[in-house]
Amino acid sequence: MDARLDYFADPTAGRILKHFMSAGKALKDSPLPTATQELVALRVSQINGCAVCIDMHTKEAAAAGETSVRLNLVAAWREATVFTEAERAALELAEKGTRVADAADGVSDEVWAYAAKHYDKEQLTALVILISLMNTVNRLNIITRQPAGDYEPGQFH
Repeated sequence: MDARLDYFADPTAGRILKHFMSAGKALKDSPLPTATQELVALRVSQINGCAVCIDMHTKEAAAAGETSVRLNLVAAWREATVFTEAERAALELAEKGTRVADAADGVSDEVWAYAAKHYDKEQLTALVILISLMNTVNRLNIITRQPAGDYEPGQFH
């Protein structure tokens, strides 16, 4: 599969995407745990069907020490016993924040309270921005059919 656009060769994309990369770096440096960041990024990408982001975040999580069992169970996290309560709250917020069109209430007060029980305001801010950024990046990649499979851990950070 060939990408419809080459973001690295396009000057407009370069000017804009450097801000996305900067936001990603700021998120990496936030107090939101790295494992939570990778699990959330992976789950959002699974929901959206973004192969290049699934490839990236699976490999980044593995490189950071995440187990294959947990990575393989992210798509079925509700039935899996390998996630902490805090991770479950983050994954639920990620799903609700990604599937906003699927429910009339979007992110319910209950889902928000569950996440707020496990994360402080700075971590919640990082989590919300991560979910939003992942949804944006997923769409950029899906619309332009960016190919997956060649990502190397640390390639963009």
